[in-house]
Amino acid sequence: MSTHDHPAVAKVTAALGEAGQHAAAAGVRVLPAEVRTAAQAAEALGVPVGAIANSLVFRARTADGTEVALLALTSGAHRAKESRLAELAGVAEVGKADAAFVREHTGQPIGGVAPVGHPEKLVTLVDTALRGHSEVWAAAGHPKSVFPTTFDALVTLTGGTPGDLSGEGEDGRL
Repeated sequence: MSTHDHPAVAKVTAALGEAGQHAAAAGVRVLPAEVRTAAQAAEALGVPVGAIANSLVFRARTADGTEVALLALTSGAHRAKESRLAELAGVAEVGKADAAFVREHTGQPIGGVAPVGHPEKLVTLVDTALRGHSEVWAAAGHPKSVFPTTFDALVTLTGGTPGDLSGEGEDGRL
């Protein structure tokens, strides 16, 4: 089975098409090797590391103690600040998620988590640092697959909340 035929990649491609993001769906690329980090993806694509939309899944705990998955689409150029994620998502606490939690909530492996194609819609934050790139690249459900998109398209696609996920810049749409 080729990576294009992988069930998670097919699900992501279908979700992109269903959302009307046909150029992104048609642009799904399979890379020669797995790219589990932003630096690896940027090198493979020949783009700045900041143009990589890392899909990071966190365990979030609401004020009533309910645990939910939180997806942070952050620029590969910096790290997301957990306290900032909690603030933007309106939850009491945010912490790291293990591989089993990530797969349970996304159906995808760490290093290949896409912004869409999950069993259920996730609370999503989109890093405003991605706005500085006319084209950004996101994982497409497998560590060897990516697709081209834009900051605005990611916000629309995910219904995500834009914000400065590093806690060092400005929030919202300018």
